[in-house]
Amino acid sequence: MTGPQMLRFALALGLSAAVMPAGAAEDTHHGHHGHEPPATAAPAQQAPVPQIPAPTDAERAAAFPDLDGMEHAHGMDTPDMLYLLLDQFEWVDADHGGALRWEAIGWWGNDERRLWLRTEGERADGETGRAELQLLFGRPLARWWDLLTGLRHDTEPGPSQTWLVLGVQGLAPYWFETEATLFVGESGQSSLRLEVEYELLLTNRLILQPLLEINAYGEDDPARGLGSGLASTEAGLRLRYEIRREIAPYLGVSWEKRHGDSADFARQAGEDVSDTALVAGIRLWY
Repeated sequence: MTGPQMLRFALALGLSAAVMPAGAAEDTHHGHHGHEPPATAAPAQQAPVPQIPAPTDAERAAAFPDLDGMEHAHGMDTPDMLYLLLDQFEWVDADHGGALRWEAIGWWGNDERRLWLRTEGERADGETGRAELQLLFGRPLARWWDLLTGLRHDTEPGPSQTWLVLGVQGLAPYWFETEATLFVGESGQSSLRLEVEYELLLTNRLILQPLLEINAYGEDDPARGLGSGLASTEAGLRLRYEIRREIAPYLGVSWEKRHGDSADFARQAGEDVSDTALVAGIRLWY
């Protein structure tokens, strides 16, 4: 090797030593440990998962009881009770003058059988404009519904009249209190009444009560000013404050309109076809 060749070899050897990585340099002292795969940690031992036994038929029956069966069984053991509700006892400030109006309902019995009493009417200028009394027997038809049958007697308007009553009442979806009643008169007349009301709790004691009532008749009855078909529609909105649950004064407004032949009979008698009135009264129950 010549002198220049030895000089280039020495320079190449020095540069190679300068750029050699530290790990490579370490390998030169520790062999090939740097290329060995890292040792993996042993997996942690997990706690055994407890096995949940499948529910038995007895446990399913306890979790999902047959409510219908319970209600019937409970009803047989329910003692007789008395309930009275004076839903409306109010003074009406209408266009044709003031009037006193009432509507009450009550029952005596238990969950399986009840004797019902309904009455409603109106007096103005010292005279009774309309009055009716219903005496009914009721049995449960479904979980929230009762089937009612009995008699209704009207003393006003016109000559007194007695009706056979068949109806249902209960809670429709979304807690609408509903009554649908068919009346058959002693002379073959027929009538259908549908009433729906709702109680909206604004607070624990302040309650807004909208109401809608529709009456229809099967034939004309000029003596009582009633025409066939849709006869009248009544809507009301009452806001009551429950001083106690049993005592609640209220204020509200009511609107009533006669339709069809009933409206014609009203016009012939010089009466208004529709009327809007402010009402003030008290609601009581026992």
